[in-house]
Amino acid sequence: MSDLHEPVLAWYDEHARELPWRSPAATAWSVMVSEFMLQQTPVARVLPVHEAWLRRWPTPGDLAAEPAGEAVRAWGRLGYPRRALRLHAAAVAIVEQHDGEVPPSYDDLLALPGVGDYTAAAIATFAFGRRHVVLDTNVRRVLARVATGVELPAASVTRAERTLAAELLPPDDPTAATWSVAVMELGALVCTAAGPRCGACPVAGLCAWRRAGHPAYDGPPRRVQAWAGTDRQCRGRLLAALRETEGEVTQARLDATWDDQLQRARSLAGLVEDGLVVRTPRGTYTLP
Repeated sequence: MSDLHEPVLAWYDEHARELPWRSPAATAWSVMVSEFMLQQTPVARVLPVHEAWLRRWPTPGDLAAEPAGEAVRAWGRLGYPRRALRLHAAAVAIVEQHDGEVPPSYDDLLALPGVGDYTAAAIATFAFGRRHVVLDTNVRRVLARVATGVELPAASVTRAERTLAAELLPPDDPTAATWSVAVMELGALVCTAAGPRCGACPVAGLCAWRRAGHPAYDGPPRRVQAWAGTDRQCRGRLLAALRETEGEVTQARLDATWDDQLQRARSLAGLVEDGLVVRTPRGTYTLP
């Protein structure tokens, strides 16, 4: 066992947030929905949407029985709405291939539409207590600081990172699953990207970055995503108009959402190409 295990697990026992997808009563579907929603989205924004989603669609079969457009509508302003389409497609596959039950196997999860390595590992770990390497942004940052002495990890996951994370996993499934969520929580609450609270960290005395004097990140510049005036913002305005309207939306209604005609046309064409919007034979638009 690593010297990190006991203090991190003890800290998690005391400080873990009570989140619906962590409840002992949470279903695997609740965990799966949370993992789709939490990608690049803060917990505070996810909580009300997750609650409403599970109230409306408590099982994959409930979601699969409705049009994909209803998933996009319910996704609201969480951002990256293609995740809603992928979650709907995954629900359909679960119904068709797994009798409506979220599969516990990493390989089966990975085969679902819209499920990549991280999401498959996270669902298998957090819903079924399996032993997998789960590397989200928070986990990567904690391991980079504590084990390798750098402030921030590389832009994408490296083989060395994955090897280190695998070596630090406790040997038994239940403890490994708890360890994975505990390190994630430590990164979210204490070892944050900006302003880490080292005085509250249970492994501050073992942290290589702290011992080195907290050297600043000196890697390649990290990309900061803009929002105002971007195609992403324009797409969001167009989708909002469709979500807020039952049935078809006219071109004139969409034109009123954004002033730049070329950007609006480009964004609308992208939404149609992505399957988030459907153009009808009448020249109006609807959710799929």
